[in-house]
Amino acid sequence: MFEFKIEAHSGLARASTLSLPHGVVETPVFMPVGTQGTVRALSPNDLKAAGASLVLANTYHLHVRPGEQVIAKLGGLHRFMAWDRPLLTDSGGFQVFSLEGFRRVSDDGVEFQSHVDGSRRTLTPERATEIQWTLGSDIAMAFDHVVPGGADEPTARDAMERTLRWLERCVKRHEELRRTEERRRGRRRNGGEDTSPPPTPYHPSSSNPPPHHQTLWPILQGGAHLELRLEGLRRMLELGSWTGLAVGGLSVGEPKPVMYGMLEALQPRLPPGSPRYLMGVGFPEDLVAAVERGVDLFDCVAPTRNGRNGSAFTPDGPLNIRNAEHRDDPRPLDETCDCEACVTFSRGYLRHLFVAEELLGLRLLSLHNVRFVTRLAAEMRAAIRRNAFGPWATDWRRRYLHPGSA
Repeated sequence: MFEFKIEAHSGLARASTLSLPHGVVETPVFMPVGTQGTVRALSPNDLKAAGASLVLANTYHLHVRPGEQVIAKLGGLHRFMAWDRPLLTDSGGFQVFSLEGFRRVSDDGVEFQSHVDGSRRTLTPERATEIQWTLGSDIAMAFDHVVPGGADEPTARDAMERTLRWLERCVKRHEELRRTEERRRGRRRNGGEDTSPPPTPYHPSSSNPPPHHQTLWPILQGGAHLELRLEGLRRMLELGSWTGLAVGGLSVGEPKPVMYGMLEALQPRLPPGSPRYLMGVGFPEDLVAAVERGVDLFDCVAPTRNGRNGSAFTPDGPLNIRNAEHRDDPRPLDETCDCEACVTFSRGYLRHLFVAEELLGLRLLSLHNVRFVTRLAAEMRAAIRRNAFGPWATDWRRRYLHPGSA
């Protein structure tokens, strides 16, 4: 369980497998974002058809509505959203810190006002850990303090220090939950009476693995300040051995060269045998650049959000389906793509759906964009296994960033 096996290198790029309770994930991998237990406009069957193997759900949103207790009563998050493949839940840190209106941050946690009903709630490292344990995700993320990309050094240091303090509390609570669950299961196996309250309302009739089959990953913060990132990484690794770790607080407003430079500087200091997760990154050119710098996992709302707004990823760069030039175009969005949108419909029909404000258009372009990034990940894995990632990336960029120049 939670085994990460690197199968091939090409430069710094890695092709690997990550074994999780609900299946094996091949990396590099892109995770579609199912914020509220659903990837907007797409069903689980759509996601499987698009090649998704790992989906992200949001702790904050599911806690606020419908609540982790409701989800647990219905068999856990996998059963609730009818997704039988691996799930990762983020900690809710980014969502809480991006809330407008009331929000108070202290070392204890974050007090905030619910965007659903206006109620005041508090999310602490312990509560974020408990919620994710109850949801039953394969990978839970530690609660972190996120700051904008342009944050100055004192602000970024404060967030980095708080994230490390919170990480220790997340680890402690996660271990307590795991041990309590193991004691309960041990007593049941030995036929003893179990009168202790359960640590989680996990539904025993669920076919999913029990929630103690969950790993906790830390999140590295430090803004755009390399010294803070390196210090935070060193202290994070001193806290223990991790089955994976995330780089957070990038792609939050800083220029892309800053993000790329940070990844280059961190790469030789990251544990070589652990999966590396770059949070919140999903544009195709950024995926290629990050894999080139040794990153393995990604998530972002960009593919589905752009799709709902009429922007489709293609090998020749983004395409705005609303443009008049597509009105009577019989070609598919992408002749190389095998998604439902491309094998069934013309650009002219897809443009008609958007102009007529038909919901089918939102679904089809969202589906296509998710398929595009999963195919891109598969192409990268294949290039790495051929030890040809560098030439492949050069050719890919030439076409995607400069269409018509090849």
